[in-house]
Amino acid sequence: MKILVTGAAGFVGFHLSKALLDQDIQIVGLDNINDYYDPQLKKDRLAILEKFPNFSFYKIDLKDKKDVDDLFVKEKPDYVIHLAAQAGVRYSIENPSAYVDSNLIGFMNILEACRHNPVEHLLYASSSSVYGGNKVAPFSTNHQVDHPVSLYAATKKSNELMAHTYSHLYDIPTTGLRFFTVYGPFGRPDMAYFSFTNRIMAGESIDVYNHGEMERDFTYIDDIVSGIEKLIAKAPVANPDWDESKDDLSESFAPYKIYNIGNNSPIKLMRFIKALESALGMEAKKNYKGMQPGDVKRTYADVSDLERDINFKPSTTIEEGLEKFVEWYKKYYTK
Repeated sequence: MKILVTGAAGFVGFHLSKALLDQDIQIVGLDNINDYYDPQLKKDRLAILEKFPNFSFYKIDLKDKKDVDDLFVKEKPDYVIHLAAQAGVRYSIENPSAYVDSNLIGFMNILEACRHNPVEHLLYASSSSVYGGNKVAPFSTNHQVDHPVSLYAATKKSNELMAHTYSHLYDIPTTGLRFFTVYGPFGRPDMAYFSFTNRIMAGESIDVYNHGEMERDFTYIDDIVSGIEKLIAKAPVANPDWDESKDDLSESFAPYKIYNIGNNSPIKLMRFIKALESALGMEAKKNYKGMQPGDVKRTYADVSDLERDINFKPSTTIEEGLEKFVEWYKKYYTK
């Protein structure tokens, strides 16, 4: 088995690649090592992966179609796990073109490469952001997601539509994964838990948006990786009798499936901050602010279909997860 992991130097891509490499699976990693956040962190993740003899790496930008095509022709992956994307809700308001290049053009290049170099299964990262202004919770893959509140969310919704089209036209089995606030060691510095840790340890105040009246379905990285691993061999199958008036909207007459992948347990922002303060042994100075453009008040994943299909059961509490993150953070930044 040979698996192509795009975004292999990214947070989820790194942890997933390492877990698969530990099982002696051959991994081809792709990343452009951009500077959206500190490239050194990406290089340090990559250095760990490159110690494995069953890992090979290509520095490629997804928008470069020829480079992507050449990689597929050369490596002939059996499976593709597409995690590379321009992330960040607030950044999408300031730099919209970066999201078009990576999340739309880049994803199209992956789909075209899978079309011309058939794979057994394409799994790709979507996001809980697609739920946008939805008020019904928990968020279900049976809910409509037609009201995004950021360009990032709109590109992820677009990815799901593009994948469905290619599943239908070219019989490519595709599975979209709507991630819910993933956190943990080697995480993304632009995420709140990471920037909060930076500022608390430096004795600086943290900005608490919507005056702390926020909830997030924080999901520890090991739980995410476990879920993805179990889904790799579970390619969706077309259902020619599918009827949108009565059947699951996350499935289709094409070999297509969408899953939420989250903790199924939203955490209030203030509990999250208290857990982080406890792990650090320091109290945060809090600067309460209003809602930010593009943000949502609550995320909450209905993962019942993941429970049914792969026995997915997240097991890491926010207290346990943040303790592990802080332990890594102190080791990494005091080396």
